[in-house]
Amino acid sequence: MGDVRSTAESRSSHDFRLLLVDDDRELVELLATVLRGEGYVVDVARDGQRGLHLALTHPYDVVVIDRGLPVIDGLDLLSRLRSRSVRTQALVLTAMGSVHDRIEGLDAGADDYLTKPFDLGELTARLRALCRRAAELAAVLRIGAGRLELEQHQVVLPDGERIPLTAREFALLRVLATHPETVHTRAALRRTVFQDAPSTSIVDTYVHYLRSKVGRSVVQTVQGVGYRLGAL
Repeated sequence: MGDVRSTAESRSSHDFRLLLVDDDRELVELLATVLRGEGYVVDVARDGQRGLHLALTHPYDVVVIDRGLPVIDGLDLLSRLRSRSVRTQALVLTAMGSVHDRIEGLDAGADDYLTKPFDLGELTARLRALCRRAAELAAVLRIGAGRLELEQHQVVLPDGERIPLTAREFALLRVLATHPETVHTRAALRRTVFQDAPSTSIVDTYVHYLRSKVGRSVVQTVQGVGYRLGAL
């Protein structure tokens, strides 16, 4: 495990969602405990394939990725996310700390790069900075020539018309707009947006609601698979 040196400093609580992708069980358990104590919602993946699946199907604010992962290497994972237009803020946390290694990580799409051993206070400060950047970038999500305004829970059409959404309509459209190149299965959308629903039919119902309010093109149907973001 990396040599983690704790810094005694009070933190303000955040309500950001974070994904840790690292196969060092002891380190991950420590980080998850610390970050959850500060208010983060933390998910964990212990190999690159699981990390890729979670990052493609859940709207995280930040993903922390080790380079030496089983199944899919950390930089390969990051490159795959960027190639699919997933713009989640990413911090590479690794023992590989040469200048060449850092350049490789940043070129692969990392927003920050921190080497092990690291100071826990520095890591949490970097995460706060990435979360602030994620919040700024996430204030508006583009949908073709229109946009989804996250604070107002409304869609703005290309002609400027504003259409308010219900909480679940908004949650569904946000997931689709956060990962615009991803085809989401009904099962994945039910797990992410409609956890209390007994079946995946609720996904079809809310896709119908969105299309009725905003226009049929806002959600594309991929036959035999599920749904993806369309355009306005």
